[in-house]
Amino acid sequence: MASSRDLLAPLDTFERRHTGSAAADVAAMLRLVGFDSIDALADAAVPANIRLKRPLRLPAAAGETAALAELRAIAAKNRIFRSYIGMGYHDCATPGVIQRNILENPGWYTAYTPYQAEISQGRLEALLNFQTLITDLTGLQIANASMLDEGTAAAEAMMLAHRVKLGDRHDASVFFVSDKCHPQTIDIVRTRAKPLNVSVVTGDHRTYNFAGKVFGVLVQYPDTTGSIHDFAAFFAKAHAADALCVVATDLLALALLRAPGEFGADVAVGSAQRFGVPMGFGGPHAGFLATKDEFKRQMPGRLVGVSKDVHGSPALRLALGTREQHIRRDKATSNICTAQVLLAVMASMYAVYHGPEGLKRIARRTRLLTQMLADGLKSLGAKVNAEPVFDTLTVSGIDAAKIHAAAAAAKINLRVIDAATVGLSLDETTTAEDVQTLLGLFGVERVDLNALSDSADIVYLAPHARTSAYLTASVFNKFHTEHEMLRYIRLDDLARLVHDEAQRHERDVPRDVAGVRPAASLRARRPDQGLCENVRPARKMALRDHRLRRRLAPAQRRLAGRIRRPARHPRLPRVARRRPP
Repeated sequence: MASSRDLLAPLDTFERRHTGSAAADVAAMLRLVGFDSIDALADAAVPANIRLKRPLRLPAAAGETAALAELRAIAAKNRIFRSYIGMGYHDCATPGVIQRNILENPGWYTAYTPYQAEISQGRLEALLNFQTLITDLTGLQIANASMLDEGTAAAEAMMLAHRVKLGDRHDASVFFVSDKCHPQTIDIVRTRAKPLNVSVVTGDHRTYNFAGKVFGVLVQYPDTTGSIHDFAAFFAKAHAADALCVVATDLLALALLRAPGEFGADVAVGSAQRFGVPMGFGGPHAGFLATKDEFKRQMPGRLVGVSKDVHGSPALRLALGTREQHIRRDKATSNICTAQVLLAVMASMYAVYHGPEGLKRIARRTRLLTQMLADGLKSLGAKVNAEPVFDTLTVSGIDAAKIHAAAAAAKINLRVIDAATVGLSLDETTTAEDVQTLLGLFGVERVDLNALSDSADIVYLAPHARTSAYLTASVFNKFHTEHEMLRYIRLDDLARLVHDEAQRHERDVPRDVAGVRPAASLRARRPDQGLCENVRPARKMALRDHRLRRRLAPAQRRLAGRIRRPARHPRLPRVARRRPP
C-alpha cells in the first residue's frame, strides 16, 4: 500500500500517462527475458565502463500540469510583434472549422505515412485536392502531395533539372539563381549543390548571358522585393541554352497573376503556408513542386493518383513511388522525409472552403491594401517599386533606422535591408487601419483611406494579368459555409475511421493491394476533372456522432469483404503473408 508521502507526488506524471507500459506488463516481459528488475536488465545489457557511476542530478519529475504552467510562464516573457517581414511568410486567417476538425484532430494531425495508404481514401482525397490546387494555380500538368518547405522544394527542383539534363554524371555544371530570390532559398540551393559539383551563379536575370554548362535557372515570381517581372523572354533564352526553368512563386498571387506554366516554366515551387497555416515561428509549412508531365518520373515526393481497385471500381492510391524506402537508393528521386501531410491537407481544405472566388477576393483585397500603402508613401516622397507589385513593397530614400525604431515602439517588425531601405509585406489579416498605422511609421499624417481606395489601380495589365480559370472542379465550388465544410470533413473522417479499423483487424492484408474503396466510398470524377467527390449529395452527408459510430461496424465488414489480392499474385501460405513484427 502506498505511503502518505507517496500521495504527495503529482498524479499526472509523464511516465504514468505516456509511456504506456503497465507494471504487470513490465513484470511479464522481465520474466520472459529472465531478469528481476529493469535495473538488472540494464546492468546486463549496458557495459559498466560506459555507465554513469552516480544517479543523475535532476530534480523530482514535474507533473504534466505543472510542466505546462512552467512553459506558459516562459512563453509569457516573449514580446508579441506584428510581422510585416514577408520573404515567403505571411499571417493568415485559419478557418475555425479547419482548425478544430483537422489541425486539432488527432485523426488528421498524426498522419505521416499510411502503410496501407489506399485504404485511407479520405486522406488521399484531401491530398489529391492539394495536388489539383497546385496544378491549377501554376498552370503545370502534375504536382506532388507536398514538400518540406519552399527552400527545399527549390533545391529538389534543381536536382530534378540536374537528373533530366545530366543524368548520373557529376561533371562541372552551372545552376543560375536570380539574386531577387528569397535569401534563405539561395542558401539552401547552394548547400544542396555542393555534392553535385554544381556551381550556383547568382545575378540579374535581365543581364545573364548563360556562360558555362547551364542546366537550369531559378527565378522568384513575384520577387523578394515585391516586383513582378515578365520572364517569357528570359525563359526562351534558357530553353535555347538547353536549360530547365524553375519558378518560385506565391500561390495567392497566382489568383491574379499569369500562371508560370503559361510563360515557359518547366517547374514551379513555393509554399502553401498562407493558405490557412499559421506562421508557427517559421515552420513547419507545406511546400509544393509542380512540373510538366514529361518529367513526372523525375519528380520527388509522393503522388496521389486515381486508379481502380481489384473489382474495377475507381479509387485513389499512391503512385510512382520514388522514395529511397520504396526503390533502390541510386534510383530514388527523394529521401524518406519529403512531405508535410497535415499542412498540405489544411491548405487544400482552405482552398475548398474559400473556392476560386473567395481566393480571388482575398488576393484582390491584399493587392488593394498594398497599392493604398504605396500611394500614401509616394505622397511623402518615398520611392517604392517601379514594377507592378502584389503584396510586398521595398521603400527607399528614407532613414531606415528611424523607421525601425518607430516600428519597434509600435510592436511591429519590418524587413531590414540597408540604411536607406525598408521592406514590408501585407497579407490576408491586414486591415485598412493597419495601413494607416504603417503610414504613420513613415511620418505620413492621417489620410483619407476611402479616397486612397477609390484612386488605387489594382488591375494588372498584359502580360501579367491572369486570364485562365482555376479550381473549376466541383469540390472547390460546393462547401463554402461552415456546416457544409464540416460535413465534407466528417465524411473524410468516416473513410479514415474505416481505415484505422481495417488496419487493426486486417494485419495479413498484403501492402501491394491497389486502391480499395470503403463503404462510405469516394468515386472518381470524370477524367478531365481529376478529382474525387462524395457519392452522397451534400444534404445527406450530415452524420451525428452516434450515427457515425453505429454505421462504422457494418462499413468495416463490407470493406473487409472487398479487400482481395490481385489475381496476378498467387495466394501465398498464411505464414508467408504474415507481417514481420
